[in-house]
Amino acid sequence: MATFSASERRKRTRGDRKSVETSLALRQMFESVIMRELYPQSKIDIYIQVLQSDGGNRCVSINAATMALIDAGIPLKDFVCASSAGYIEDTPLLDLNYLEETAGGPNLTLALLPKSNKIVLVQMDSRLHADHLEKVMNTAITGISRVHAILDRTVKEHLQKTIGTITA
Repeated sequence: MATFSASERRKRTRGDRKSVETSLALRQMFESVIMRELYPQSKIDIYIQVLQSDGGNRCVSINAATMALIDAGIPLKDFVCASSAGYIEDTPLLDLNYLEETAGGPNLTLALLPKSNKIVLVQMDSRLHADHLEKVMNTAITGISRVHAILDRTVKEHLQKTIGTITA
């Protein structure tokens, strides 16, 4: 994450815990989704630089990496779509901003494969009572279905423009 991207300017070391966790989660997720058998002697690197941050960096990184891989023509088993949800003052919230993330309440990051509804990442920052978990999960799933619809539409529009350019 670029040092100027967040509202709170803290000096981050290269291997800070949150960045290392996010990198590891992304690596494990995309290793399971990329059709690596088609590239047996290849190395696929994903570099993400967050330029503007108001929370939700993990989700944005996952969704951006998915789109970058699709744009690069790397075959995937499915989209990987992510969303965050929290629970503040007895209300489930979707796509927490920086202030909501740092308020100390629970913050769930959920990533799944939309076609199969297979969960590829669940990360919870802070504790959440079991009675509220289903509400928060459903909120995140609703967000993921919206994200998937936008990503899918964007890929199809880009493909139509590309095909139109080739045939013209």
